[in-house]
Amino acid sequence: MPIDIRQIIRDHQGRNYDLLREHVNPQFARVLRTIGFDRCYVRAEGAYLWDIEGRKYLDMLGGYAVFNFGRNHPDIRRAIIDALEADLPSWVQMEAPLLAGALAAELKKRIPYPLERVFFTNSGTEGIEAAIKFARCATGRPGIVHCEKGFHGLTLGALSLNGCESFRSGFEPFLPHCRQIPFDNLTALEAALSNRDVAAFIVEPIQGKGVNIPADGYLAEAMGLCREYGTLLVVDEVQTGVGRTGKFLATQWDEGCEPDMVVLSKALSGGYVPVGAVLLRRSIFDRVYSSMDRAIVHSSTFHEGAPAMAAALASLAALDDTDAMNNAIRIGAMIRDGVQAMIPRFEFLHAVRQRGLMIGIQFGKPRSLGLRTAWSLINRMDENLFPQAVTMPLLDRHRILTQVAGHRTNVVKLIPPLIISEDDAKWFLDAFEQVMADVHKFPGPVWGVLKDLGAMAVTHRARSETAPVKA
Repeated sequence: MPIDIRQIIRDHQGRNYDLLREHVNPQFARVLRTIGFDRCYVRAEGAYLWDIEGRKYLDMLGGYAVFNFGRNHPDIRRAIIDALEADLPSWVQMEAPLLAGALAAELKKRIPYPLERVFFTNSGTEGIEAAIKFARCATGRPGIVHCEKGFHGLTLGALSLNGCESFRSGFEPFLPHCRQIPFDNLTALEAALSNRDVAAFIVEPIQGKGVNIPADGYLAEAMGLCREYGTLLVVDEVQTGVGRTGKFLATQWDEGCEPDMVVLSKALSGGYVPVGAVLLRRSIFDRVYSSMDRAIVHSSTFHEGAPAMAAALASLAALDDTDAMNNAIRIGAMIRDGVQAMIPRFEFLHAVRQRGLMIGIQFGKPRSLGLRTAWSLINRMDENLFPQAVTMPLLDRHRILTQVAGHRTNVVKLIPPLIISEDDAKWFLDAFEQVMADVHKFPGPVWGVLKDLGAMAVTHRARSETAPVKA
């Protein structure tokens, strides 16, 4: 008898965290339970989730910017079903996959740079690994420059370019010849390139960790420095690409920048089948794939699979059909303006950074003595704790899913589906205002919860520091 997935779902529904704890990742199960994120979601549509009790949630996390066109988009699902029902001969390996060629052509139409070749991957971090290899091979140089607070994935090469120590700890040694510089700092970039041994400068057009937006012209001037010193400019658009910021690429906001490589993934999948792409100049490609015996010098067993290619083609169509980029600009501005208007009223609220529907809400030290005391107390316990005072009640009381934008950033990040409505934006703004009002009541219930979380964090650190290392 064929496996009955629906019956498996029925048999195990509600046991999500038991199964996670017993068989997959008990530490993550513990984290989710501790911060009250241990919800069992059973259905999803568009920008919404429903839990096992039938409660509706607004998804402002978007699977880390995967669901630009909403969850379970019917047209993307139909395209995948059509591909499966066509009985296409996927992964023959010694052939030319039809849908891969069609997708490459469609991607090239949407990117206003002379990037004539496309290499498909299964994820964003695979795209970064490919870009590192391509850059080194094309230039004959070993060096890679990356930025503080950058994030490019968690495989070893990509991790070597990670600007957050919390991800790096325990995985040393990293890829040699990698140099870290401050983001949005052209002086530091020129100094790093000046030895002329750098293959590539790999950079996010907007940093995902913290939603850090560079000054106007930064990428174009960085490109100029790269050209001067013979370095390739690689732009990581894994999270920002496919319409997130109101243009197909966030790089397009910086007029005059023409990168040598662009890495895409996440939203290209449509939320169904993992897929990524590296678009690169023909001159780079020709140096890597320089002869027939090097025709597959870099490849992957599972890239160019028919369902993935179909999902990506349908995602590009959905980008147009939903008018997602214009909606991202309009609704993003509405949320930005709404949060900005609250800053004079709430001392913890310091700034809001926004481009399209990539939004970072920055918190910081308050002015008044009582709140400064609370801030200092929490930060002495754990510097990552304060944003949880926002994300936890947003989920628990208002059924809005958000995230903290990285370690020690004090930023809550919004990367929702690009199809959210004005009503959804109002839902978030009303909830956020209420949460801000509660956080500014000290002492109060929010601070009690944070104090308990902080005490647990201190205890955990103490145990980790004193625990013997087993051989």
